[in-house]
Amino acid sequence: MISDRVLAKLKAAAERPDLSATRYRLLGEIGRGGMGVVYLAEDAQLGREVAIKVLDEDSEARVLASLEHPGIVPVHEAGVLPDGRSYYAMKLVRGTRLDVFREIAASLPDRLRVFQRICEPVAFANARSVIHGDLKPANIMVGEFGEVLVMDWGAPGAGTPPFMAPEQVNGEQVDARADVFALGRILAILLEREEPMPKPLASICRKATQPDRALRYDGALAMAADVAAYLDCLPVAAHRETLWERSARLALRHRTLLALVAAYLAMRLIVIFWIRG
Repeated sequence: MISDRVLAKLKAAAERPDLSATRYRLLGEIGRGGMGVVYLAEDAQLGREVAIKVLDEDSEARVLASLEHPGIVPVHEAGVLPDGRSYYAMKLVRGTRLDVFREIAASLPDRLRVFQRICEPVAFANARSVIHGDLKPANIMVGEFGEVLVMDWGAPGAGTPPFMAPEQVNGEQVDARADVFALGRILAILLEREEPMPKPLASICRKATQPDRALRYDGALAMAADVAAYLDCLPVAAHRETLWERSARLALRHRTLLALVAAYLAMRLIVIFWIRG
């Protein structure tokens, strides 16, 4: 009898890609996902470390090669291994997964600005008729300087509950609003530490994750614009303000001016009382 541990090692060894005919030297495994296995390798020609993704077919490499954006990992090279599997070499991403970042991010504005940067490559791809289809915190990396990279493109039919839009779960044709739904779930996760959650942000999440796609934002940029409005103390399109909320928002937006006016009035009172005294 062979133990499960030994079987797992044998399987991993059998899966290890043969890179002998390429410019890359295998260093180890980075991680596994639904679309394939990612390995760490050294580019012998340029003397740098890269990530090699090995998968059964090359759709993801084709998608990535067609999308040139700072928020999407660039492909260096693609090819076919001796065993028939496809591979592509890409930039080695160093950073923190979003599901870890949300625990260490210092402030709500920091998390919201990162969310805005997530929306940018998604909107870029959607404008070129590319739907991600599996947006989730585990597929998003945040670098040490705040750069954001959206990973694992090329599998719009895959998806991961609970980030899948209803039409995706039902096997219907999806469009950019399926990615908006996933972004709404991601934003809600980034806001879990907020008690209570600011009502405008709750409204943004609610609009993005409407079961009826016609009621969602029409794209990632529209959603990001509402987040930007919240950060700038401007009206959020998805939220209907009460009179009190509007007054509090305006006071926050003009807090510097109000502070100067208050300081001026306080000084006037001090001068008046001093003269009368």
